[in-house]
Amino acid sequence: MASSLMSFSCLVYFVLLFPTLSTSQNAFVCSRATFYGNPYSLGTASGTCGFGEFGSTLNGGNVAAVSDLFRHGAGCGACYQVRCTYPGLCNENGVTVVATDHGHGDHTDFILSGRSFSNLALPNMAEELMAYGVVDIEFKRVSCQYPGHNLMFKVTEHSNYPYYIALTPIYQGGMKDIVAVQIWQEDCHEWKEMRRAYGGVWDMANPPRGPLNLRLQVSGEDGQKPIIPLGQVIPGDWQCGAVYDSNLQFH
Repeated sequence: MASSLMSFSCLVYFVLLFPTLSTSQNAFVCSRATFYGNPYSLGTASGTCGFGEFGSTLNGGNVAAVSDLFRHGAGCGACYQVRCTYPGLCNENGVTVVATDHGHGDHTDFILSGRSFSNLALPNMAEELMAYGVVDIEFKRVSCQYPGHNLMFKVTEHSNYPYYIALTPIYQGGMKDIVAVQIWQEDCHEWKEMRRAYGGVWDMANPPRGPLNLRLQVSGEDGQKPIIPLGQVIPGDWQCGAVYDSNLQFH
């Protein structure tokens, strides 16, 4: 009965709030969440965002698979404050998670790592909360914070120098989505758009030789899509598996 009343109150809250959701990033939205792994497990290295092992330990293992929030990969790397809504079981602030995977649960927006799910609970209440399996939550998008880290680009291991390159942005701060990655093509004097291969991975066959001059198109909460020049981020002798610093961070 308590769970039903909580779900109903969330529904009423959502209906009353709906007119302002599109303009307010501070509003919580009611949903549901479940978890994968054991209670204290980290994320998965096989997430569909393409982060690999980095994605399993990112944010201290407080990561999540998301469903509709995945947005065909544009949601990879987005951060959310998630908190459950059961008095006596859930802490007030919940947990901040990073979206690293795509997945659907039982009418859920989030499949949390075991560590993230247990961090929803009050001290010594994690096992009791885990016993629910699926819980009512509320969430909102928040700014990602990576102190000491700029936005970086990892050259994925399945790249093939110099004929094929695939890049994954990591440590993406702020609340902006990367909607396009472009490389300057010197021989024809124009910007060439990379393909979103999957998740957060961008690729290009036969990239230009020499250092790669990149720019990004990002989508912010204001609906604008500005172009962000990065300069020569990737050296001409780039290597598979290497990570290169953009010397820029979103806030």
